[in-house]
Amino acid sequence: MLALRRWAQRAPCGPPRRAKSLYGPRVPRGPLPRTPWTVRGPPPGAPLPWYLRKPPPVREQVPELDTVTYEGKLYRVPWLAKPAFPAWERGWHDPRRHKAPPLEEMPAYKERPCFICHQGTRLQEGVKQALWLTKTNLVEGLPPQILSIMNDTAHEWEGQDERVQNAISHALFWINAEELTPAEANCSVLLEDLLHLCRMMTTRYPSLAKRMVAQDFRVAATWQRESILLQIRGSKAKILNAMSPLQPVASKDEILATEKQTLETFYPIAPTIDLQEVNVYETMNDTGFREGYPYPHPHTIYFAPHCTKFKIKPEHLQARMMMFAFGSALAKAKGLYGDEPRILDKPIVVQSIGTDGQCFQFLVFQLNTTDLDSSNGVKNLVWIDGDQLLYEDARSHPEIKKKVVVKPAGIHGYQPETFKKFLAFYLHGIMGTDH
Repeated sequence: MLALRRWAQRAPCGPPRRAKSLYGPRVPRGPLPRTPWTVRGPPPGAPLPWYLRKPPPVREQVPELDTVTYEGKLYRVPWLAKPAFPAWERGWHDPRRHKAPPLEEMPAYKERPCFICHQGTRLQEGVKQALWLTKTNLVEGLPPQILSIMNDTAHEWEGQDERVQNAISHALFWINAEELTPAEANCSVLLEDLLHLCRMMTTRYPSLAKRMVAQDFRVAATWQRESILLQIRGSKAKILNAMSPLQPVASKDEILATEKQTLETFYPIAPTIDLQEVNVYETMNDTGFREGYPYPHPHTIYFAPHCTKFKIKPEHLQARMMMFAFGSALAKAKGLYGDEPRILDKPIVVQSIGTDGQCFQFLVFQLNTTDLDSSNGVKNLVWIDGDQLLYEDARSHPEIKKKVVVKPAGIHGYQPETFKKFLAFYLHGIMGTDH
């Protein structure tokens, strides 16, 4: 009986108790009430907020009636229309407020569009696209003329590797007191130091004194490729000019053998992708130097990045080097042989070197023909040797892990063959004049 009484005391006599939480009793939640903004949208008849409302329709003005404006009030009145004032003519040209005329009214406007490649263009397909645009066949590696110069130990001097490493240290560590320096400063300083080392060979080869380096030269070349008008404009590179041109690298038999070779396409991508399409342009061919310049022949074009925000890929850098080497050769060829398409009696050779401060790209371009419209016939030739490291790693402070020096400070993985190629490009063209 006592146990039954205790059980009756424990049994609930009223409504079920609700569990208590930290913020009061827990109330079972049902579905949330409909709000004006749910996935299905507002309920019918609900007003929309101001940023979703459609602007009121523009009331058409009746020509017979005069629109009442607040022009005479000299201040804005919301319920009156805005007055239309005529354009104020200053009577003189203000360059700060210049208003360009429409494209159709410009003197250089043409209905036929032109696709321009400039220094900011990045070809989507890289070298493959540049080969099609310039009607060129690719040859892997460097030509034998440059390899013979590179492998000849007579072109080296005592302490060459040490001086090159000092040039690397100057560009990376000694140019600035800060720990990190901009990459574009490193590239330009390293390029200048390497060119300075190459100029030391002038005492051995006096023909090197008949050259001149120009910074930020501007080149312009126009050609037609399968009924597409193309043009190369501008450059922010450094060019080495010489008094005498470079001799052809490929023989006549190698040039004639290019007739049987076919150009690789990249369908369905358009060949003009990433090129700037314009209708206001001038068809011109200019090497960037005035007539009578004592160093008229392009020798080598040097590319170094001017911006570190967007790093350029090696294949895009090679395509840019190829396009501007082709543009310099084409402008020179049209200045010598005219604008009529033809196979050149003496091909024009232009070299190019690009670097990001650590990796070097080497290119030799030979222009064999200016008949670029059709994909048949004789084609141009290009030799590319890319992704050549000058050094693997360089650090101003040692890398320490657990109080142990893992990598000491300095230059690691120095590649002397890369500078030998750089020097061979510089010495190319003077072997026959000094010997």
